[in-house]
Amino acid sequence: MSRKFYITTPIYYPSASPHLGHAYCTTMADIIARGKRLRGFDTYFLTGLDEHGEKIQENAAAAHVTPQEFVDNVAKKFVSLWETMHISNDDFIRTTQPRHYKTVEKIFSKFLEDDDVYLSSYKGWYCVHEETFWTDTQVEGENHLCPDCHRPCEQKEEPAYFFRCSKYVDDVMHIFDTESKFITPVGRKTEMINNFIKPGLNDLCVTRTSFDWGIPVKEAPGHVIYVWLDALTNYITALGYLQDDDSKFKNYWMDPNTEIVHLIGADITRFHTIYWPMFLKALNLRQPSRIFVHGLMMMKDGKMSKSKGNAIPVPPLVERFGVDAVRYYLAREIVFGQDGQFTPEQFVERLNIDLANNFGNLLNRTVSMIMKYFDGVIPEYKGELNSLDEGLKEMAEKTVKSYEILNDDLKVTEAYAAVMDLVSAANKYIEESAPWVLAKDSAKKEELASCMSHLANAIFLAGTLLSPILVTKSEKLFDQLGVPASMRDYETATHFGSLGGQKVNKGEQLFPRLEEAKEVEFIQNLMKAPKEKAAA
Repeated sequence: MSRKFYITTPIYYPSASPHLGHAYCTTMADIIARGKRLRGFDTYFLTGLDEHGEKIQENAAAAHVTPQEFVDNVAKKFVSLWETMHISNDDFIRTTQPRHYKTVEKIFSKFLEDDDVYLSSYKGWYCVHEETFWTDTQVEGENHLCPDCHRPCEQKEEPAYFFRCSKYVDDVMHIFDTESKFITPVGRKTEMINNFIKPGLNDLCVTRTSFDWGIPVKEAPGHVIYVWLDALTNYITALGYLQDDDSKFKNYWMDPNTEIVHLIGADITRFHTIYWPMFLKALNLRQPSRIFVHGLMMMKDGKMSKSKGNAIPVPPLVERFGVDAVRYYLAREIVFGQDGQFTPEQFVERLNIDLANNFGNLLNRTVSMIMKYFDGVIPEYKGELNSLDEGLKEMAEKTVKSYEILNDDLKVTEAYAAVMDLVSAANKYIEESAPWVLAKDSAKKEELASCMSHLANAIFLAGTLLSPILVTKSEKLFDQLGVPASMRDYETATHFGSLGGQKVNKGEQLFPRLEEAKEVEFIQNLMKAPKEKAAA
């Protein structure tokens, strides 16, 4: 029976064009999903858009289009970005789709029937940008600034339905107490308890009457379902919950053996770790296995965002350096789960050191030596191993174990660092084995064959393990090693020594070294463009 894995990104708010910050979370989810598929997991990967709300309605009015026309236009840009980044999502949910509408209506009706929601009125501070209500004690200073985005809040009062959080707060605390990895990194759990649960959790506003761009409440004309009840439920509506065809929901959500992972940004932790578990409890559904809070993509002047004019457009970056290079940088330079700062210098340096100098050089040298010493055919070596051979083989086997353990724990950066350690070990193995010396002594022919065999198999393994990141270059690497399509799989690659008898092909340089000054200047100019546009 295949192991099941369901991974989601947050559904993004399409108030403006997407940028590298959006691409980061979705690319990391894609790398995780591809890694699971590589290892034989039955994997389902969801991303999408949260298309309702007051901010969308205001932005559409400013653009002189309908809200639907506005989100349709921005949705095309998100889909285009995912194609540019080679995102392999299985579904793309939009909260304006009928499948989502119908299920959310049914969920609200159930909550109303079960007395999980009640009609009252809301009076307090509201941030349009964050679509969030705040109390007097939560807003900051005399100007009543939003504690999340630090924009001024508006005083609002309107009738609204509220979800009874008090009914389920003990259930959430039980999850926190018994599921050690429910929230990762674990420090986020402490924040939720100290900042929201201990001070006393207010019931959650789940409908609005001051705007109409949302899912109407059938039982209460004039009310539309408010952002978080609408948005969070996408994770089950996309699978067919309460729909005629609910086979995916049964297969991925209802199977207790499915690992369900939500990747989210730090700014929406409260809603995913407190309110979403409450909604699921009220629906009598299982909880996700883990909610992983990734860090922010930072610039020198703070968080990357369109409003700050520091957001880096992805297409020109990919066009210049290739999709694999951008994906590799995101996975390796920014420790998954921590904030990371983007700088042009780090970008170029990471690509030069890891891909050009380390991995690319290893491939080029090995293919050249096999062509020179064995007429381009990888030796089939089954003889005695010397200590250097044994050391590289042991390193390869250790790398596979580390790769699986670290990836299963969502330590993605560390998992791929382990693969690059194997690449470094293979480069060191060349220097210590000195095949150019062995080639001069006919008595050392078998030792030379062993050396070439071990190098080819180490590269095959590293290329396979890196394939969830290097979505185009890994296939070209296999072509250069002469690996047939029938052998390009995880089981074959992790059985060290599988290669032998294949004809290598001297192809293009997969990871050419970048001219640092020139490429840094290119990225700096790319970073200036959004600021100049924002200032205009």
